[in-house]
Amino acid sequence: MSKVSVFVGLDYHQSSVQVCVLDAQGNPLINATRGNHWQEIAEVVPRESRVFAAVEACCGAADLAEELIHKAGWSVDLAHAGYVARIKQSPDKTDFSDARLLADLERVGYLPKVWLAPENIRELRRLVRYRQQLSQQHRSVKLRVRALLRDQRVRPPAGVNPWTRAWLAWVISCQELGETSRWILQRHLEELKSLKTQLREVEQRLAAQTRDDPVVQALLAEEGVGLITAVTLRAEIGRFDRFRTGKQLARFCSVTPRNASSGTRQADAGLIRAGNPELRRVLIETAHRLAWRSETWSRFAGRMKERGKSPCVIAAAIANRWIRGLYYDIKAMAA
Repeated sequence: MSKVSVFVGLDYHQSSVQVCVLDAQGNPLINATRGNHWQEIAEVVPRESRVFAAVEACCGAADLAEELIHKAGWSVDLAHAGYVARIKQSPDKTDFSDARLLADLERVGYLPKVWLAPENIRELRRLVRYRQQLSQQHRSVKLRVRALLRDQRVRPPAGVNPWTRAWLAWVISCQELGETSRWILQRHLEELKSLKTQLREVEQRLAAQTRDDPVVQALLAEEGVGLITAVTLRAEIGRFDRFRTGKQLARFCSVTPRNASSGTRQADAGLIRAGNPELRRVLIETAHRLAWRSETWSRFAGRMKERGKSPCVIAAAIANRWIRGLYYDIKAMAA
C-alpha cells in the first residue's frame, strides 16, 4: 500500500512552531501551534504519510529541519524568507497564514529554496562569523583611538605611520593628552591587546578544524588565498557543486553587475547586493592581492586601466572572473 503524501508548512519561533498540514489537493488537515521540538511536531502527521515540509530559513530553523529529516524521516526544505514575503498576496501577517503559505508553496513546487548546510559547515560558519565579530570590534577600537587623538589635536611625528611600533610607542609616551584622555587611551590599548589574543586563538582553531578538509586545503593552494579567505569561502559557499555554473556562483558571491535595463536602455547598476557582504569583501581583497602579485591578473588590470576603469571596477571584475574559474577547479576536484 502506497503512502499518502502530505505537505507541511512550519512557521518557526523560538518557543513554538505553527504547523499547517495540507493534503495533495490543498485542503487543510490541521493548522495548530506545537512546541519547538521535532517529536511534538512529527506527532501532528500520521506515521504512514510521506511528508514534504517547508520552513523559512532563520536562526535555529536549520537544526530543527535536520532533526525532522534524520529522526522523523521527513523531507524538509528551507525557504528564502525574503522571496516568500514577496509572494504573499495580503499585507496582513499571522502565523496561521504564514504556515499555510509555506505548505502550499511546497505542495505546488514553487517554494524559493535555500541550501540546508550540514552540521560541520554550520559549525564552521559560527566560528568564521565569530572571528568576523572580533575583527569588527578590533577595527572599531582602533577608530576610537584615532578619534581620541584627533579630538585632542595631537599629531604624531613626521614620517611615523599609524599602528606601527614607532607610532604605538609615541602614543604610549605622549604627554599632550589630558589625564582622562590618557586613562581612556590606556583602556583602548588594553582592549586591542586582548582582541588580538582572541583573534589569534580563533585562527588557530580554524586551522585545526579545517586541517583535514580537502576543499580548504585546495583553496589554500590557490595563489593569493590565505587561511581567512579559504575558511570564509568554505563556510559561506559550502559545496561548490551545488551551483550549476561558475556564473551562478559569482552571482551568489555578489561580484556580478546588477542589470538595470529597460526598453532600449541597457545599463548596469553596480554589483548586486543580495549576497553575504563578508564573502564579497574577502573576494574583493583577494582580487587586489592578485592584481598586485599575479602576472596574469596584473596584465588584465592594466588593460582595464587603459580603458579608463576605476580601481574598484577592476577589483570587482577580477573577483568575478577568479571565482568563476575557481568553481570549475574545485568542482573537478570533488568529482
